[in-house]
Amino acid sequence: MALVVAPAAHAIDWRFGPYVNASSTYTDNVKQSSSNTQDALIFTATPGFTLRSEGSRRVQASLQYGLTGVKRFGGDQSDNFYHNLNAVGKAELVQDFLFIDGSANISQQLISLLGSPADATTNNSNRTTVGTYSISPYIQQRLGTFARAQVRYTQSGALFQNNVANNINSNSINASLNSGTQFNELSWGLNYRLRDATVQGGEDTQFEHYGASLGYRLSHTIRVFGTVGHDSNKYSAAPGAGVGGGSWTVGMGWAPNRRTSMNASFGESYFGRTYGFDFDYRTHYSVWTASYNEGVSDISQLLLNTEPISYWICDQGLALTMGTLPPPNGTSCLLIGSLPPGSTSVGFANGIFISKTLRAGGAWSKGKSNFGVNVFDTRRQYQQLVGMPEDETRGVIATYSYRLQPHTTLNANLGYTNTLVPPGLGLGFATTIARNDKLYTASIGVSHQFDPKLSSSLTLRHQQRDSNNSTSSFDENSLTASVNMRF
Repeated sequence: MALVVAPAAHAIDWRFGPYVNASSTYTDNVKQSSSNTQDALIFTATPGFTLRSEGSRRVQASLQYGLTGVKRFGGDQSDNFYHNLNAVGKAELVQDFLFIDGSANISQQLISLLGSPADATTNNSNRTTVGTYSISPYIQQRLGTFARAQVRYTQSGALFQNNVANNINSNSINASLNSGTQFNELSWGLNYRLRDATVQGGEDTQFEHYGASLGYRLSHTIRVFGTVGHDSNKYSAAPGAGVGGGSWTVGMGWAPNRRTSMNASFGESYFGRTYGFDFDYRTHYSVWTASYNEGVSDISQLLLNTEPISYWICDQGLALTMGTLPPPNGTSCLLIGSLPPGSTSVGFANGIFISKTLRAGGAWSKGKSNFGVNVFDTRRQYQQLVGMPEDETRGVIATYSYRLQPHTTLNANLGYTNTLVPPGLGLGFATTIARNDKLYTASIGVSHQFDPKLSSSLTLRHQQRDSNNSTSSFDENSLTASVNMRF
């Protein structure tokens, strides 16, 4: 949409970059099986391109697309093609009034938390192609110095290959009125949200919320705030699970300087006690962030809100963003690392659940070294199943790189993921016992830049899963050589 409706009079430069990636992988356990270990040789080729806007304050857009072909020798000796798309854009259509945001993603996601965690190129027994999209035009208007108003419409959804989960399409309206610049110590706001979701092969749902907020600045560094609201939802629920009612929160914000900010809150909703937390700290060489939030969700909203964490080096220093666009105020930004959405394994699920998500990330860069860490904990309590069972995925991923020579870099990765699934819960892989799986991943490799458009890498990786179900435990070793060429 940004490409079509971007103001013609505003100078926009588009950087188009075709590329080809190829790799060969040897693995000693292609099916990641506890007993039927089979080695395999896997070849992949990915032609693709990137497109990014530059030089415009009013239009930001980034698109990456690749088509991966896979040929396996050994194991099931299968051939596959996979589409991968990551597109995001935002545009200011009418200055200070009309805006539009959009995103689209195609990727291969885990079907179940209990199956093989291998990526789709290794084996696709527990992977399927998923597409998510969101298009959101909105208007915002300043009412003098008294208030700021915004009305936003969003069309979004998630589509699942081979009907492994229910396709969901939704329409949402969000409206808000917030205090303007004439209010100094005091701040206030009114908000309304309505979301209608159409679920293919399932029950359609509706979520409605209206509320008000009030805040007061106690000093230059501390403010307090509170909210009240009411939810009126429409979906079937298990005995003991509510679908609507009043809510409130109280909290405090602390911002001692430009580099540090923190907000914390607690409250009550119709589904129980709630908590919220946001933290951000930045120096010239490092950036750290953490957040915790709770709310009613479904799989489409969870996938849309699980953005990659990207690390950038800009003229202003190191920066961390949620998503693939560079920092809004950054200049000459270079992407140095990214943890994709698939690094946090959520697994598919049908129905409504209470989502409780903790995410924390950090990046440090100085001299020849770059370090990144991502901590996550996602819990889902299913509101439409008897007893409201809950699954959980938690873990940590750490990456480190060291420049050995001007064009040669050592790369290392350590990961730990713990998956907890109660009996009977697990799409396509449900078991009669509670599952407790621990996945350990370690890799080390070297990459070399032959020239600005040609690079290669060699990576040795070990994966091990320890499970209380012995048939689900496995060990795997792999060696991957890859080459990347840009044109």
